[in-house]
Amino acid sequence: MFNEFYGELQWRQWHRVLTKILEKQIYIALVKEFYSNIYDPEGGAPKYYKVQGHVIRFDTETINDFLDNPVILAGGEEYLSYSQYLHTYPDHEAIVVALCTPEGGFVLNVNGTPWKLLRKDLTSLTQAWTVLYYFNLAPTSHTFDLNVDRATLIYGLVMKMDMDLGSFILGQITQIAQSNTSRLGLPVLIKPFCDAQGVVSDTPTFESLSPVINLAYIKKNC
Repeated sequence: MFNEFYGELQWRQWHRVLTKILEKQIYIALVKEFYSNIYDPEGGAPKYYKVQGHVIRFDTETINDFLDNPVILAGGEEYLSYSQYLHTYPDHEAIVVALCTPEGGFVLNVNGTPWKLLRKDLTSLTQAWTVLYYFNLAPTSHTFDLNVDRATLIYGLVMKMDMDLGSFILGQITQIAQSNTSRLGLPVLIKPFCDAQGVVSDTPTFESLSPVINLAYIKKNC
């Protein structure tokens, strides 16, 4: 299972930057400055801002370039395969088949529509993708079950759909910056992104990153 998971990371080239942790700790002050500077009272997505006096470009294309994850459309296509999939009504039964063990399925809400998948019903491969999702793509404090939106994205990963990763991450970071929360999401991406733009921080390091997603971690937690 781990080989399948890591093989997909390599195919997407996400292992080169997105999941590569060069340091075991981060500069919280730098991450806080990053979020405070991209805050926009109008709720828009930032394109330029400053961190420690450095003007930083921050848009979908720049993020994709940094992650070495360019958007490449096949001839005649207007959207990547995952974006095309989102324009259709997701097949919840297909999601269950791809992500759950045979006895698993969506828990329904009071209206009788799919609400979430329980962690205990997820396959080991799906659990590995949820770890990546929660810590490297869309950070959240609720890391136990999968709501429909998260399950849909992980379905796209399992089904090997092409994705515009930069657009997704930009949306997540903008959402965090505009929300009333103290959560500092995606520090593992923000720190090296700022480093690549020439930002040098001399603020003391005082918070550890999440564990590396390797075979030992998967065996223990998935």
